[in-house]
Amino acid sequence: MMKLAKYKACICEGSAEEAVIDILIDNDLLIFKREELLEERVIRCRNAKRFEERYLRKGFDEKISVIRILDSRREEFRLSKAYEKKIDVTNIITAPEIEMLIIHAEGAYNQFKRSGKKPSEFCKSSLRMHDVKSYDFVKKYFSDPKTLVKAIREYRRTANIHNGEYSLSDLLR
Repeated sequence: MMKLAKYKACICEGSAEEAVIDILIDNDLLIFKREELLEERVIRCRNAKRFEERYLRKGFDEKISVIRILDSRREEFRLSKAYEKKIDVTNIITAPEIEMLIIHAEGAYNQFKRSGKKPSEFCKSSLRMHDVKSYDFVKKYFSDPKTLVKAIREYRRTANIHNGEYSLSDLLR
């Protein structure tokens, strides 16, 4: 079980990830609430230095949990010495891509595996969904949050989640 500080920053890599988190948080399906987030919203800032400048110069006396939703295991997020003790960073990995949730929701996982395509390419060519990376498309596609939760659980079942790594299912209540 992941332990989170009182204050949280949820940083999403792209707009599809942001839509997923917004749906989950607005339907009270996460282990944290919007009120606990810095500025009460999902942050789109992948650079640690820029994040520090924009959000940490406010002088927090308590620890902050940074929850990063991203598909790359290798992307660095190095905070300066002044903050590394005050911030704990948790990476939520959506490898190979967040579009896997749509593939699972469509029940097209086996077809996807046989295709040899990247998830976003598969969604565009085989599922004829061209806006899979857009916030509005994802928000509309998962307008029923139960469909999203089911897709997240199915992703967890089929994904190659490395030891000590977190996935979206770990954020579900």
